[in-house]
Amino acid sequence: MQIRIEGRELPGRTCAGGADFPGYDNVHVGVQRRDRRDELLDPHRGDAESATWTFEAVVLDGANGRDVRGPYIQGGPGGRFIYLSWGTVAADGAFTLFRRAKLFLADVVPRVLAAAERSGSLVARLSLTDAKGRPVCAWVKPPEVVWSSA
Repeated sequence: MQIRIEGRELPGRTCAGGADFPGYDNVHVGVQRRDRRDELLDPHRGDAESATWTFEAVVLDGANGRDVRGPYIQGGPGGRFIYLSWGTVAADGAFTLFRRAKLFLADVVPRVLAAAERSGSLVARLSLTDAKGRPVCAWVKPPEVVWSSA
């Protein structure tokens, strides 16, 4: 099965600081590979019109029901999630992480996951900007993320 994440409304390449946020320049976002914090799938600039990532996953029977696994799926059984990693990119291309968002696969309702297994495609759609105009972070819950089978 393919998982596709469709991000819209990116916060910009520069994120202004505030009392609880230092601010960052040359902001990018990508999907973090499992257990490899600095390895990102297709980083996008923070001022892109949109950002889309597609990667392979498998769905297996697990002790607690269906279990989604793959190179970009984090966490253990019953707590699987996808990291959207925000960071700055230096002149030499080095990525420095400053914030992450989690898309929990437990938020995918069983009928949607079953339909995605049949169709071969699970899609997450979300805004990548939070209410303060900064990169979205922490647990992104429905309805802020909409999961579908196409």
